Amino acid sequence: MKATVPLGTVAGVRIGLHWSVVGIVVLVIIGLAGYQLPRAYPGHSPVGYVLGGVVAAVLLVVSLLAHELSHAVVARRNGVEVDGITLWLLGGVARLRGEAATPGRELRIAVVGPVASLVMAVLFGVAALAGGLLSGDALGIAVLGYLTALNLVIAVFNMVPAAPLDGGRVLRAVLWMWSGDRYRAAVWSARAGRGLGFLLVALGFVELLARGAGGLWWVLLGWFLASVAGAEEQQAKVRIALAGVRVRDVMSSPVETADGRLTVERFLQDVALQSRHSTFPLLDDAGRFAGLVTLGRLRGVPRQEREHTTVGEVARAADRVPAAGAEEPLAEVLPRLSTTEDGRLVVLRDGELVGIVSPSDISRVVADRGIGLPGDTGPGGSSPEPPPSGWWYPGQDR
Repeated sequence: MKATVPLGTVAGVRIGLHWSVVGIVVLVIIGLAGYQLPRAYPGHSPVGYVLGGVVAAVLLVVSLLAHELSHAVVARRNGVEVDGITLWLLGGVARLRGEAATPGRELRIAVVGPVASLVMAVLFGVAALAGGLLSGDALGIAVLGYLTALNLVIAVFNMVPAAPLDGGRVLRAVLWMWSGDRYRAAVWSARAGRGLGFLLVALGFVELLARGAGGLWWVLLGWFLASVAGAEEQQAKVRIALAGVRVRDVMSSPVETADGRLTVERFLQDVALQSRHSTFPLLDDAGRFAGLVTLGRLRGVPRQEREHTTVGEVARAADRVPAAGAEEPLAEVLPRLSTTEDGRLVVLRDGELVGIVSPSDISRVVADRGIGLPGDTGPGGSSPEPPPSGWWYPGQDR
């Protein structure tokens, strides 16, 4: 999920808001200012109730950010790159570029989020207690108590042992540690997540029938959890199916490259029309990999600028393109494909380009082994969106 409103960086991590985060703010403001605060503390002005709701909504978003930022910081300290954090309707997503190398590191990355929420609950709780002892404003104390309860709920709910919740990551790490197989551990964690999702959907429908619209939130949350967990289970099964396959077994080689000094206009006219490929690596003067450009990027250049813009200026820089070694296990490099919109992974040997891997290269191997990809239609259903931990993006073959 991509941010639609960038907020800058915190601790070196890019932070952004998805437009749907407005839903959290609106729900909190309406719930507090329109119902809970007036009933519990009558006699205050409407402005006071609205202000209390706004403050609570802002501090809740800050609490969610603290939760995700803790994941991101600990992930970096444990060797996992972080692409950024996006806050949205159902909380937040820390977009990790890759996976933890050991179950111990995965455990640390997973558990720190609920711990951060618990710390936030303690801080708000202490502040509410201090406000009460000092005879502070009743609405302010109520807002602090509300935030204490919400952060406790976030901490406890996230520790439920079911993917994609943090507790599911903890379960996966423990099973991985016990069995030595990270992908089968991921399958069991995902199945627990699907079970939890279906349970929440069922409870939501019961709530809808018994009390009205209140159960809609549980249906939405349960559907989301079941969908993402289903995609994670399929992803894990694919990686199991790819056991023994190495990058060299699927990569395309030799690779057709492009001259980054050509103008976009000349490249589109003289090269692209003669090629069956849609993606072109660039090489520097020493013959080392220097970047990657796609026809989509080139066609996105305004026509009036194509004669003055070079291919190299449009290309994605080499350090932003996922790379792998030819002898690496294919299953272990798949998460890297989620780090770029271009959907390609280059294969390097001492900085020199030796091959390229596209989604369809992987699809052929997976199909040969009888496993469908996430997003395929068929008896097993499909997932509307890849899980936050990352997947490769379908697209044209080279």
